Amino acid sequence: MLLRGVRQVGKSSAVRNLSQYFKHYIEVNFELQKDIAAIFENSLEPQQICSKLSAIYGIPIIPGQTLVFFDEIQACIPAISSLRFFFEKCSELHVVAAGSLFEFALSEIPSFGVGRIRSMFMYPFSFDEFLLANNEKLLIEEKRQSSAQNPLLKPLHDKLLDYLKVFLIIGGLPEVVRKYITAKDFIKCQEILNDLVITYTDDFAKYKKRFSPLITTNVFNTLAKNSGSKFVYSTISENVKSYQVKEAIALLTKAGMVIPVTHTAANGIPLGADTNEKFRKFLIFDTGIQQVMLGLNIGEILLHNEFEVINKGFIAETFAGLELLKYNSCYQRDSLYYWQREEKSGNAEVDYVILQQNEVVPIEIKSGTKGSMQSMQYFMQKKNLYKGIRCSTENFGKYANIEIVPLYAISNLL
Repeated sequence: MLLRGVRQVGKSSAVRNLSQYFKHYIEVNFELQKDIAAIFENSLEPQQICSKLSAIYGIPIIPGQTLVFFDEIQACIPAISSLRFFFEKCSELHVVAAGSLFEFALSEIPSFGVGRIRSMFMYPFSFDEFLLANNEKLLIEEKRQSSAQNPLLKPLHDKLLDYLKVFLIIGGLPEVVRKYITAKDFIKCQEILNDLVITYTDDFAKYKKRFSPLITTNVFNTLAKNSGSKFVYSTISENVKSYQVKEAIALLTKAGMVIPVTHTAANGIPLGADTNEKFRKFLIFDTGIQQVMLGLNIGEILLHNEFEVINKGFIAETFAGLELLKYNSCYQRDSLYYWQREEKSGNAEVDYVILQQNEVVPIEIKSGTKGSMQSMQYFMQKKNLYKGIRCSTENFGKYANIEIVPLYAISNLL
């Protein structure tokens, strides 16, 4: 199994927790233990690799009893290649690999064991996981049982909005969440986020032989500042060629650092059958990271109750898109879609389009309790749809055939 996700999303911690269920555990970190790479350079035969690892660590490697963890595997290309042979020749042994910017390293491998390696995609905490981290299991159950016919009591609704405000500010990266829960210190949370942004951009430099770290960093920063808007290549730099921008975006997308939202005509299912990749928006993988990259003033945000202040940079729309991803299968990368019309008679846009019971359903995101729904109503009329969803800071409710689902309850949709 290959764990895929950005740095500090919790991959290593998850594997160490899993190791409690095994009699023996070996962890190899290829960034810290660079000399271990020599084992894989001489042979990719699993039995030989296991024999040498067992001798080095003094731990037996027994199928069914030992968990072997290759961490930061992107630092050892031959180790990535060895995974397919573990599957083919030692399938009863539990082997987990993880890496940061793993997809950047994949460009060096001509063949990557398709069908032999199971990928599991990890994201920062979802909002429900954030509530669980705050010991709010009962609050989650109340939220899940609520609907337009059974809205939440106002004190519970207000409590969830308070948690949502915090989550939009700090995001869902485990170490940041831990710091908030233990210290309730937003400044400390912001310091961790600042450090992580620097670490991510430093990681780009490790692949400077194949990709320009300056271009990749520039693209990453530009996408953060333009999240929620249709991406235009000219916003990067006149000195950067379009193919370089496309390459950087493709790598950042594969690495899970940005998530594309693609225009769909939404004429039927599947939604991906009628798309136009020239019309795309991009989301940053975490709202806390995005807040820091935008340079927003957390003090100003905390002093205001209005979500419009928090939503600078389309944070609410980013949050909603990420939530739609996090509650789907972890074994595949799901796609996000939106719809737009650009005509002389006027523009219209629906933030997200999803499927529910094989029916196309539009979703509009509002950071407050106000805002017209003309675009959604136009879209529904044009596509002959009977249902739409408005996600806002309102309680559960309904306007004609448009269902009101609070932003904090997007998981209810899935």
